[in-house]
Formats: sequence, C-alpha cells, structure tokens
Amino acid sequence: MAARVDDATCLLSCYPRVDAHWIGGIVAVKKSEIYTRIWQGCDVLRGGMDASQYKDYVLSILFIKYVSDKYAGQPYGAIKVPPGASFADMVALKGRTDIGDQINKKIIAPLAAANKLNGFPDFDESGRLGTGKQKQDTLTNLIAVFEDPALNFGRNRAEGDDILGDAYEYLMRHFATESGKSKGQFYTPAEVSRIMAQIIGIRNPKTNNQTTVYDPTCGSGSLLIKVADAAGVRVTLYGQEKDGSTAGLAQMNLILHDYAGAVIHPGESTIAAPFFRDGEALKTFDYVVANPPFSDKRWSQGADPNELKPGLAVKEESPDTVNFRRFDGFGVPPPKQGDYAYLLHIIRSLKSTGRGACILPHGVLFRGNAEREIRKNLIQRRLIRAIIGLPTNLFYGTGIPACIVVIDKYDAGARRGIFMIDASQGFMKDGPKNRLREMDVHRIVDVFQRAADTPKYARMVGYDEIAKNDFNLNLSRYIDTLPLGDRQDIEGHLKGGIPERDADALGSYWAVCTNLRAALFRPNRPGYLDLAVKPNAIRAVIHDHPEFRSFTEGLAEHFDAWRRSEADRLKGLAPGFHPKAMIVELAEGLLAHYRGRPLVDAYDVYQHLMDYWAQTMQDDAYLIADGGWKAEIYRVVERKKDKNGKETMKDKGWACDLVPKELIVARYFPHEAAKIAGQQAEQEQVKAELTSLEEEHGNEDGLFSELIEDGEVVVTVAIVKARLKEIRGDQSAAEEADALTNWLGLTEREKELNRAIREAEGALDQEALMTYPKLSEMEVKQLIVDDKWMVSLDARVAAETRRVAQALNRRVTELADRYGATLSSLADRVSELEKVAARHLAKMGYP
Repeated sequence: MAARVDDATCLLSCYPRVDAHWIGGIVAVKKSEIYTRIWQGCDVLRGGMDASQYKDYVLSILFIKYVSDKYAGQPYGAIKVPPGASFADMVALKGRTDIGDQINKKIIAPLAAANKLNGFPDFDESGRLGTGKQKQDTLTNLIAVFEDPALNFGRNRAEGDDILGDAYEYLMRHFATESGKSKGQFYTPAEVSRIMAQIIGIRNPKTNNQTTVYDPTCGSGSLLIKVADAAGVRVTLYGQEKDGSTAGLAQMNLILHDYAGAVIHPGESTIAAPFFRDGEALKTFDYVVANPPFSDKRWSQGADPNELKPGLAVKEESPDTVNFRRFDGFGVPPPKQGDYAYLLHIIRSLKSTGRGACILPHGVLFRGNAEREIRKNLIQRRLIRAIIGLPTNLFYGTGIPACIVVIDKYDAGARRGIFMIDASQGFMKDGPKNRLREMDVHRIVDVFQRAADTPKYARMVGYDEIAKNDFNLNLSRYIDTLPLGDRQDIEGHLKGGIPERDADALGSYWAVCTNLRAALFRPNRPGYLDLAVKPNAIRAVIHDHPEFRSFTEGLAEHFDAWRRSEADRLKGLAPGFHPKAMIVELAEGLLAHYRGRPLVDAYDVYQHLMDYWAQTMQDDAYLIADGGWKAEIYRVVERKKDKNGKETMKDKGWACDLVPKELIVARYFPHEAAKIAGQQAEQEQVKAELTSLEEEHGNEDGLFSELIEDGEVVVTVAIVKARLKEIRGDQSAAEEADALTNWLGLTEREKELNRAIREAEGALDQEALMTYPKLSEMEVKQLIVDDKWMVSLDARVAAETRRVAQALNRRVTELADRYGATLSSLADRVSELEKVAARHLAKMGYP
C-alpha cells in the first residue's frame, strides 16, 4: 500500500496547486467561476461607494481585460487596442502613486479615442476612490483581481457562447440589485428581455444583416443584445441612452457580446432630441423594443412646443427643436406621465410593417383622461397586438406591476382583437426581487405564439368587448386568475359525509387510476361519500394501489425512453460545440416528450432540467466545449491570512470538477464504499450508546454520580480507569463497575472505528486518484452523462411523481378531516367535557 500511496503522491504533484476557490494552471475555467471571481473582486470597492458607482470601475476593467486578451496585437481586430493601452500596460501601473491619472491618460484615453467609446469613469476621482495611499491600494487591488491566469478571456470562450458577455450581464444584475430603486433602471431583467426578443418575431426567413433593431432607451444594452441573439443572423443595432455613463456600459456590453458595430448615441433625451432621423422625420426601423423609465415626469423637457400642442392655429417658433408629429391622431400624454410618450415614439419609429414591444407600468391599461383617449385611438387603429401582464416586483427600478405592450403594424387592419396574457402568478423569489423562471418564460412565449385561449391565463379579447368596457385594458376585467374557491358544504358539516362534487373535482386522478376512487371512498347518501379507509392509511392506499403503481412505473419508463434517446447524443458532443444551443435542443426535446402526460406538468419537468443546468450542467458543458472529455484533477490549496496579514497555505488534497471523486467511487469501488458506510453506521451507533450511558447514569442518583464535578458529569478514559481501580473488589459497586467497563469498551470500539474509517478513506482516496489517468474517453463520457447528469435528472423528475401522490393524499386527508365530525358529534363531545368539568369543580367544593 505504501508504494501505491507514493505513486499517488507523485501523480498528484504533477497537477497544479490552485487556490481552494479559484481554478488555474492547466485546468479550464468554469463559467460560474468567472462570475464568482469577479463579483468577489468587487469587495475591493464595496463599502467605499454606492453600487451604482463602483460598477462602472469593475465593468470597465473587465472590458479592458477582455479586449486586450482578444484583440491586442491584432491590427484588423474588431476593437483596436493601441500600443501601451492594454491590460498588461494597466498592470504595469500597479503601485504607482499616480496610478489613477496614468490609467486615465495611458489606457482609457487612447482606447476610447481609437474606438469612439465613451462613458468610462474617472479613475483619478478622489471623491469615489479616496486620496493618496487609499486610491493607490484600491486600484492596485482591483486590477489584481483580473490578473488571475484563469481569467484568460482569449482562451476560455466557446465560440458563439458569450461567457464574458454573460458575466457582464451577471454583474449588472447584481449591481442593479444592490443599487436600489432609484439607480437600478439601467438593467432590464434578462428573462423579460428574452420574452420580448421572441414575441416580436425577429427570427424569420426575411431577417438579414439589413434588418434594423432600435431601442430608444437602451440602458446598458441588454435588451438589444437579447433581440439580436434571437434573430439567428447578424442584424443592425441602434440605441439611444440619456445617461452618458450608462451608454458607455451599453457600448462595452455590446462589444463583449460581439456586436461591436452597434450604434449607441449617448447623453440626450430620446423624446426631446431623438438622434436617429431621416431629415426632419424620425428614422424608422423594422423592430423597436424599449424599457423606458416608468411614468417619467420630465419626459416633455426640451421637446418641441408645437408637438406638445398639436392643432394650434398659431405655431410657436422653436429653431432648436423639431416637431416629429408623434402624437398626431393619438393625443398628447399628460405632463407628469410619460409612458405613452415613449410608446408613441416607438410607433412613429416603426416602418409600415414594423413590430415593437415596450415595457410599461400597468397604469397605462386603465388610467383615464388624456391617456384614455390615447388608448382608445391605439385600439381603434388596431396597433396593439397583445398585452402581457408580468409579476410585481420584477424590475430593479420599481416594485409596481408592469406589462409588455406588443405593437404590430403588419396587417393591422385585419386584426379582430387584442390577445391578453396574465402571467402575474408565475415567478420565484430571488432575494429582494421576484424573478421569472425558465418555465414561466417558455409558457408565456408558447401561449403567445399559439394565440390560444388558456383558462385563467390567456384569451383573445374582441374589440367589441373592449369598447363595452370603455377601452379599459385592465387584464383583470378579461382574465380571472383567482383560483376556484374551496366551498364549505353546510350539510356535510351538519350530517357528515364528503360532498361528492369534491371527489369529482379530483377527476384528473380518477381518469388515470379509474378504481382508486372506489378504494378511497364509499357511498354515504345521495351526493355524499364516506372515507373507505382510516385517515392514517390514505397514503399507503394511494401508493400501493396497482393503478397508481402502474402510473409511477409508466413515468419512470417515460424518463428512461428520453434518457436512452439523449444519452448517446450527449456523449457525441465534440470540443467546440455550443453549450447554449445544446441545452436549448435538449430542453425543448424534454418538454415535447412530456407534453400530454397526465397529472404531470411538462413545464415543471422542463424547469427541473433548467435548474440543474444552472447549478451544475452548464459548468460541465463549458468545460467540455473548451477542453474536451477530460477528467482533469488538481490540488486544492486553502489560503488564509492571519491578523497580521501574513498568508498561509494549507493543502486540502485534490478535486476534479467534471468527474467528482464520488462518481469514481460509486462506479469502480462500490464494495469499499459500502464497507466504509457500514463502519460509519456502527460508529454512529456506538456514539449513540455512549451518549445514552452518560445521560442515564450522569446524575446524582446514577451510577456515574462519583464522576460529577461542579454539577456536570466528566467522563474520560483516565477518570474511568481510576474509578475502576478504586472500586475493584467492592461488591456493592459491581453495577457501577459494569457500567464503567461498558463505557470503556464502547470508547475503545469508537477509537478503533475512527482509525479504521480514516485508513479506509485514505486508501480509497488514493485508489480513486490513481484511477483518473487510466480513464478512457468513453469511460469519462459514461461517468458524466450516465452517472452524473442522467442520475441527477432522474431524481429531480421523480420528484414530480411524489408531488402527484402528495397532492392527492393532502386533498383527501383534508376532506376527511373537514367532514369527519358532524355538528351533533361535536355537541355530544362538548356535553361530555362539560360533565367532566362539573365533576372536577364539585370535588373542589364549587357548586
């Protein structure tokens, strides 16, 4: 064994020693590792300034690092990195007393000038970064965050899958969360952006590089990027953003996502000074999307007075502004509510067949006065194709509910109504905000594309019905999302019996298990049933019923069929594949596979896969795409600093991200693992017996009373041996001696087990380590696809079977409890208790 340990030690020494948190050396970087690494780097600045301010520094350095890795030294690259202005040159400035000024002059200025970029923060601003040594250390430490070899953005990127762009999005989402209501509006939640990108229909055969997309309030550019990604081909992007620094973020974000040709205009209001024009008119686009500031109270500042007062006989002279006639035929929005100003700007900016989508507060659907007239005119012109209601507290700038208004000029005259979706109930909690799940996004898009009525979720509402409601578009007028009330049956409470209608309401279960109803209920009187089993037997009756067993076995076989069809395809993935495309295909196949299955929501199954993708599978896929099917191990070193700032390193062994040790053990060393598990079980039993002995006898009247010190029993090997020596031969203490001897035996057995487990685990660890170099590529694929991915997904999907059984059990138990006691039985019970109380009172001398 010693030789094998030495061999393993030699093997381990060949692999990189890396930080316990950060993977470096020859090991490929995990996608989530990039996110975490950079986010923790923000600690350098966090606390010294607001998140809305320090985000600019972090994202700017991330951008400089990325373009340097990708384009430095390339004369014809998409981005020009002038000599002396790369990230390496920034690193050379670390520790200098004038580091901030040098970054501005030698890095930022040349890079911005060469690429017509703007919006970079001032790296020499003492108000944010401090002065003297504080500024010097802050910038030096921040640059150091991005020096890690793992963050080689030129190497660690699967073509077509924007790891760095996604990291940028990840950071902006976190910055938006930390920035609070007043400063988080620069970011549109990615899930909402994806919905808008898909519902405007940009992915079609006519889309090409001449197709234009415009966002008049583009913020950090996330919405534009999602639309461009959804197109499937390269399209032309335009955006305008009033805040100069946020426009700079948008430019960097678009470059990181490989859209360097996008045109972003900074620093002016879209309403007062729209940048994109054709002469005196607005430039028109194929698609327009926007998430404008909600209920903007300053929307009209700087706008042409004639546009704000259409129809006046005398026109006001305004040489610096242009009347773009955006409100003609619709009406002018109220001075303190700018929502319709942005929507009408979108409509005027669309071509005659253009489509758009705009996020607006719910109030636009029902507010009166001027907004009612605008809404009426929009409806009568049939420009609104759909309205999608979203959950509350979804956006970073506000907690109020919002909606997506879909504008479609194409074939508007043939439209007969507005398709409405109320998706307000589908979300998850994510810290202080709500967030759409993958299943919520998919359901919204699916229902929109089918335009099919869905109970309590969506319906096509005709114009006649809207007119009867005075052009009020409040979704609650047309879609009832409230769950059916759980009716209490008075007769059932008075006379007993479960209402038959409540059993009928579980018809989806009886359709699958036709005889299960008869196993749970029996007739009482017309319209009422009794429980046919004891309440505590309901669960067992459901699970043991042959029809329900057949249902669960069918679900397991259904997953196996999908597993068999997909496992070989996954094993066939070659390095360089696109993980995003892979998961889309895999998830769509799973969703289609479960559509129509009774009692199981296909979207829930889909969500299980997407959750596992986010937690584990995504990192695996990017590692495989980058480096192939390689089970690379590495040493883990934990770095700590003491109170004096001295760093110490502790070797924590080895690890493998793609194929964790437990997979190797489960497949190749099951007997050794089972033996250790048995020893651990015995160890727990011994510990329990020791605890029981000490609790039973560790009191003043117990056998360990002589071992009590200061009110507590103190039991150690030395003390117990001394006590046994003291009472040796004393017949009156024989029982105590037996208990102490038992305690000693258990303690010795615990030590033996500890030693045996430690040695067995050490040997197993070495055996597992020595297995990695021997793994063939096919074995690695089996370990990852079969043993890791599919086993995990099987367990998650199996949870749906348990959910079905639990829901039925819960409802039947609830009905049995509700109607199990009649009014008369309760009255009899009260009478009995009154008699008992009277007898006790009489004994106490009360009349």
